[in-house]
Amino acid sequence: MTAFGNLVLVNDNGGLVSDLLLKEKGILYKIKEILDIELVSGLIAGYPFVGSVAVATNRGVLTHPFLQDAERQLLSDVLKVKVDVGTINGGCPLVASGILANDYGIVVGDLTNGPETMIISNVFE
Repeated sequence: MTAFGNLVLVNDNGGLVSDLLLKEKGILYKIKEILDIELVSGLIAGYPFVGSVAVATNRGVLTHPFLQDAERQLLSDVLKVKVDVGTINGGCPLVASGILANDYGIVVGDLTNGPETMIISNVFE
C-alpha cells in the first residue's frame, strides 16, 4: 500500500476507497475528515485498486471495461457524475495509467486511439 493513489478514487463530491484500506484502523475517517466528502469502500470491476482502474473528475468517471452495474450505480451516486467504461493506450483497462485529467483538461497516452479518445471526450465533456 505504498501507492495510495491506487487505492482511492475521489472528486469534489465524494469518493470510493479500496476495501484494502479498511484494514488500517481509522483511515477511512481520516480521509473523510481531510477531504470533507462522502466516502464509501468498494471495488471496481472486482479489483481493489480503485484508483488504478478508474479516473474521476467533477465532470465524469472513466472505469475499467468490466465495471459491474452495481458498481456503476455506486460510483454515480457517490461521485454525483456520469460513469462510463473504456480503455486507454490501445486497449489497456487500467485507465489511470494513461490519463491525467482535471476539470480543465485531459492528457492521454500517445498510444490512445480514436475510439478511445471519443469515449474519453464524452465522459469528461
